[in-house]
Amino acid sequence: MKFSVPSLFLFASCAFGQTVNRTLTNGWGSTPAQRHYISADQAQTAINAAIDYANSISIPMNIAILDPSSRLVAFLRMDNAFLGSVDISIKKAKTVTSFNGLFPSYGLLERAQPGGDVFAIQETNGGLVVFGGGQPIIDPDGYYIGAVGVSGGTVKQDIGTAVHAAESIGTTVKL
Repeated sequence: MKFSVPSLFLFASCAFGQTVNRTLTNGWGSTPAQRHYISADQAQTAINAAIDYANSISIPMNIAILDPSSRLVAFLRMDNAFLGSVDISIKKAKTVTSFNGLFPSYGLLERAQPGGDVFAIQETNGGLVVFGGGQPIIDPDGYYIGAVGVSGGTVKQDIGTAVHAAESIGTTVKL
């Protein structure tokens, strides 16, 4: 199956329930005036929301917040969170930012399987993660401003924590 840019955007905006303000270029603006980034305060809000959720399910998590350029804005490894999950949390967020926030990290899972049209995509870009726990962050005005990546629990727990963090900034997520 071949996707055009408009059909991929339609799939992403409809499937994940968030209307996103986008330019016709790359999804997050081609000039500095068009670009929107997650602030340090917003990143801390997302980290705190992820911590609260992780504590409520008694799972220590690694939480990474990236801006749309895939640059780390904030990171927290909760006490006793798995060391191996540090890199996974960052790569989950990077997977989202690598595709301009069009879909969460699990958005490529089926297509990355043997026989899929992007089989083994997780081996590109220095390593992507195509299972749940990476979530786009959309501000209340509908601008894509970054991504959160969470790792340390089951995929379902990671998704729940990432969604909670993204929603703390104003993202509306429909699973």
